[in-house]
Amino acid sequence: MQRVGLLLKVRPERLEEYKRLHDPIWPELAAELAAAGIRNYSLWLHPDGTEFGYLECDDWEAACEYLAGSEVHTRWQEMMQNYLETPTDTGQGGQPVRLLERVFLLP
Repeated sequence: MQRVGLLLKVRPERLEEYKRLHDPIWPELAAELAAAGIRNYSLWLHPDGTEFGYLECDDWEAACEYLAGSEVHTRWQEMMQNYLETPTDTGQGGQPVRLLERVFLLP
């Protein structure tokens, strides 16, 4: 199992609408995330728009490949572009997410 930490930045003026869109997410998106092997996925949002995401999956790269071919996930990501700031240094092909390095785990 892989544990994945993500860092995103929500546009401060869009926080409330962003939260509404996630409460809950589209059922078909939840189904696609599960089909990609993603589980135990949570997002944590600071009032300044900094967001931390945590998820578990068997194979992160395979999950990303699966979701890249998902029409539902593509529609969601296109919509999220209106809410997320895109840092210039992600190394993620222009995606608004930064992968984090785990530095500690208490099993």
